[in-house]
Amino acid sequence: MTKTLFDAIDHVGVAVADFDEAVRFYAETFGMTVAHEEINEEQGVREAMLSVGDSGSSIQLLAPLSDSSPIAKFLDRNGPGIQQLAYRVGNLDEVSAILRERGAQLLYDEPRRGTAGSRVNFIHPKSAGGILVELVEPVDAHH
Repeated sequence: MTKTLFDAIDHVGVAVADFDEAVRFYAETFGMTVAHEEINEEQGVREAMLSVGDSGSSIQLLAPLSDSSPIAKFLDRNGPGIQQLAYRVGNLDEVSAILRERGAQLLYDEPRRGTAGSRVNFIHPKSAGGILVELVEPVDAHH
C-alpha cells in the first residue's frame, strides 16, 4: 500500500460573500473563534482561520477583495460554500514533484505564499476528482 503524501487535513476553505457575517455565524453557532486573520493580496482574499478544537485543523473563511478574485468567481458560479480541501505536507516541493510524476496538474509552477506565511500550491480539480485541493507547508515545516 502506498504511504499517504499528506500529514493531516490542514483546513477546509469556505467561500463567503459577507466576511463579518460569516465570522459572527461561526462564533455564535459553533463557538469558534478566529485564530488568525489577514488580507492576502496575492490570492485576492480576506481570510480567517477558525480552529476546530484541538485537532490542529481549521475552517478557513474566504471573502473576495475584488470582483476579479478567484473567490468572487467561485461565489458567482456556486454561491457560498466549501471551496477547497487543504492538506498539510512536510515538504511541498517533494510532494509536488511526486504528484506531477503521478500525472496531477498543479496550478502553479512554484509555490505561493499562503496564510501566515505558509507555502502553498493547488491541485487542479480535474486532477483531484472535481475538488480543488490545496497543499500547505506550514512555516515551521522542516526540509
